Amino acid sequence: MNFRKHLRRFSIGAVLGSLVLGATFALAQTPAFFRIGTGGTAGTYYPIGGLIANAISGQGDKGVPGLVATAVSSNGSVANINAIQSGSLESGFSQSDVAYWAYTGTGLYEGKGKVEDLRLIATLYPETIHLVARAGAGIKSVADLKGKRVSIDEPGSGTIVDARIVLGAYGLTENDIKAEHLKPGPAGERLRDGALDAYFFVGGYPTGAISELATSTGITLVPISGPEADKLLKDYSFFSKDTVPADTYKGVGETPTIAVAAQWVTSAKQPDDLIYNITKVMWNDATRKALDAGHAKGKLITLKNAVTSLGIPLHPGAERFYKEAGVLK
Repeated sequence: MNFRKHLRRFSIGAVLGSLVLGATFALAQTPAFFRIGTGGTAGTYYPIGGLIANAISGQGDKGVPGLVATAVSSNGSVANINAIQSGSLESGFSQSDVAYWAYTGTGLYEGKGKVEDLRLIATLYPETIHLVARAGAGIKSVADLKGKRVSIDEPGSGTIVDARIVLGAYGLTENDIKAEHLKPGPAGERLRDGALDAYFFVGGYPTGAISELATSTGITLVPISGPEADKLLKDYSFFSKDTVPADTYKGVGETPTIAVAAQWVTSAKQPDDLIYNITKVMWNDATRKALDAGHAKGKLITLKNAVTSLGIPLHPGAERFYKEAGVLK
């Protein structure tokens, strides 16, 4: 009888022990979800975000173990920063100017408070300001936009901020143009249909949607240059000179313009070890191959450039990796 009682107790204990061990194992294997806010599907953020999400996701012996990363389409820089601040995104892409304004509570964020928890994972690549005009619209300079139908992108995007700065440098405001607020995709469709004369787009070149427009419809890129641009560069240090090489888009010659930097940002609330591991995988050989093969802008995403344009603090996890890698003192 005693033996049977002991056996029963042992069996119950073994079952309970197995359940506890199983629950612990399941908990250890619970995936961590890490969303990357990008931009519209027609831009550069979205495909680059997809490449990075795929690279850092734990798959076999690749990526961060247990991590499931996804690229999420969004309205761009401001929307991504707001979502990181609210906790509805773990990370996102932003223009360097918008990230700086958010962290310091200046510019676009004047009077809205500082996003003090904003942290940098990596600077990615230059984001070129494209001013795309319909061929035959007679727009040869920014000043020629006066009275024209021009899309300056949606409220909440980084592009709209830069478009206003560029217009201002040439003595124009939204009141001087017939302003529309469209994402690049719909703006391109309107331009193709003759319902729009020009639109602003900030992103790496070449961009698929603009390439398609150049081939099917014919476009010009409007230069952002001259004394107006020189003053703009002096007044806003987050801009830099840039040039779109000839034939980047069919039939379009070399075009001087300006650029900001695309950055991958997150919150200081994200665990140091998680961001360290993500940053480490971001710069391994497998990710390097994926970036080089996956997008024309991928080759510009380099470890050396990762710690440039530091308008906001690096996340401690990312900073730890960059010091180990020798690119940061």
